[in-house]
Amino acid sequence: MAHLFLMVGLPGAGKTTRARELATTHPALRLTPDEWMIPLFGESTAGRKRDLLEGLLISTALRTLRLGTPVVLDFGLWGRDERSALRWLATSVGASCQVVYLPVDEDVQRARIAHRQATAPHTTFPMTGADIAQWRRQFQVPDAAELRGGTVPAPPPDWPSWPAWAVDRWPSLVTTSR
Repeated sequence: MAHLFLMVGLPGAGKTTRARELATTHPALRLTPDEWMIPLFGESTAGRKRDLLEGLLISTALRTLRLGTPVVLDFGLWGRDERSALRWLATSVGASCQVVYLPVDEDVQRARIAHRQATAPHTTFPMTGADIAQWRRQFQVPDAAELRGGTVPAPPPDWPSWPAWAVDRWPSLVTTSR
């Protein structure tokens, strides 16, 4: 059975470092949007282009999981609904899924981001102190059920299914139910 690893955490938490380790340990395909966004568009978000890129990467991940190859999605996945949709999609293609959460203290986060911006500015994008504070407020910490791989909750009330929610979130995503 193929396995999907969902890297969850804020910038500077160590997600990409851990994702590289998992990809090596489990011979897995590692998909990291920042490695595509900056070379393609010169920035991390570029409007909804990031959502479109992430949808294409998720579609690639699902095809790869169907082939039996493990995948590491190094997206950050700040929202519970994003993680729930991806957990559901992994199961729908016969894969298991693990949420890998990397918490980070704010002082450590700021130091890591400053170091990255000073030593490898071509691999990152500008982040202000205000950005970091806002992102920390927005981030939804995974609960114990998510971390132990518990049952995926129902989609939000206005959505008939997780695939419908996911296609709205990532417009370029191709799911089996589409």
